[in-house]
Amino acid sequence: MAEKMLKFVDTIKENPLKRDKIERKVDFDEIYEEFINEKASKQSSRCSQCGVPFCQVHCPLSNNIPDWLKLTAEGRLEDAYQLSQSTNNMPEVCGRICPQDRLCEGNCVIEQSGHGTVTIGSIEKYITETAWDKGWVKPVTVAEELNQSIGIIGAGPAGLACGEELRKKGYQITIYDRYDRAGGLLIYGIPNFKLEKHVVNRRIKLLKDGGINFVLNFEVGKDLTLNELRKKHDAILIATGVYKPREVNVPGSHLKNIFPAMEFLTASNRKGLGDKVEMFDNGTLDAKEKDIIVIGGGDTAMDCVRTSIRQNAKSVKCIYRRDKENMPGSAREVANAEEEGIEFIWLSNPKEFRGNGNVQSLVVNKIKLGDPDESGRRKPIVQKNSEFEIKADIVIKALGFDPEEIPLLFNENRLQTTKWGTIKTNFDTMETNIPGVFAAGDIVRGASLVVWAIKDGRDAAASIDNYLQSKKNKKVA
Repeated sequence: MAEKMLKFVDTIKENPLKRDKIERKVDFDEIYEEFINEKASKQSSRCSQCGVPFCQVHCPLSNNIPDWLKLTAEGRLEDAYQLSQSTNNMPEVCGRICPQDRLCEGNCVIEQSGHGTVTIGSIEKYITETAWDKGWVKPVTVAEELNQSIGIIGAGPAGLACGEELRKKGYQITIYDRYDRAGGLLIYGIPNFKLEKHVVNRRIKLLKDGGINFVLNFEVGKDLTLNELRKKHDAILIATGVYKPREVNVPGSHLKNIFPAMEFLTASNRKGLGDKVEMFDNGTLDAKEKDIIVIGGGDTAMDCVRTSIRQNAKSVKCIYRRDKENMPGSAREVANAEEEGIEFIWLSNPKEFRGNGNVQSLVVNKIKLGDPDESGRRKPIVQKNSEFEIKADIVIKALGFDPEEIPLLFNENRLQTTKWGTIKTNFDTMETNIPGVFAAGDIVRGASLVVWAIKDGRDAAASIDNYLQSKKNKKVA
């Protein structure tokens, strides 16, 4: 090990090359180049192979990071890929969009010691892209087909991960989704400059090739109720995600050209996919030559500001009520946005939208941070007589997402929810109060990361398998 690893002392940290900010602002291509083999091997060799791997501890999927870094350093890329994919259904996605600075890389031992973290995410992406190029990524092969079927509602990361894990065991899987493409937020919410759509589409094709059936443009509650779906399948997983936008409840909210983040991002992503999008084509949702304000400080807000700049907006401003150090989004994404010319107005909070039919400006209060609140973060306090006005042609609300009223939508009032509107499940089994109906992902935990959705989907698959095997054993007895 000493020959190949522990090179962090004499090998400096290097990230993949990043496209020039002027060049990347005019298109939606991914901004990071890929490592070449020599660089990936060299950067992997910086891993300290520590006895307690904090990178793995702080990964929701408990990815065996030190081992696949070692395999990469040794040039054993196929082995590295096989180990990586054994705990992660979408390593090529996580390598691109996980906030590694808050998870694995942020807890790297050599980062804490001042040597700079191992660039785990970039190496994960490199390993998996190599696997796709070399043909090492294969569809599920089933040793024995089972006659039990599972219906999965939602074709996002949680539903896809659960479906793949259950398909490996031989179950018949049907994934339902209300949109015309599978992938959920991976397709319609995340812009191409972070995750190009061919990456998601080839993963969907792989699942189809493995025998998973997709039923798209399907709305539970309209096409079939939840109860009717239960009659078609031996178990159900609800993995819808959360899509209801949080509102900015200030005067003037009724004005036109104030949009939820997902409406703006979906329009842009659909255009990139070649769809006809009337509200974009007529200029309503196109930021070109307009003054854009985005309200929020998370990764969705960063997606909105960086999309706006690529649509050739006249100006793009991000309003956030705390300071840079307290932003919930990835520090890497904030840095990329700043490089691309987005103006951040820290410690500011919306007070009033002004306009005549359409929004024309946003009145903002200055904020100071007080004592920590119940979440442990310092509470924003409005400063008296501090308001100022910012011109706006479009305002985008990116304050997060809440659950939709699933019992109402699914025409199933027996389904229990929490006080936050998320679906209530048994903590250990992930089963709802309705027998055989399980739930996973954001619709249970609230808006969170893709990597957590994958983790939840995998856990749900194990619970559903236990449930069906238990039923089968009872029948035999």
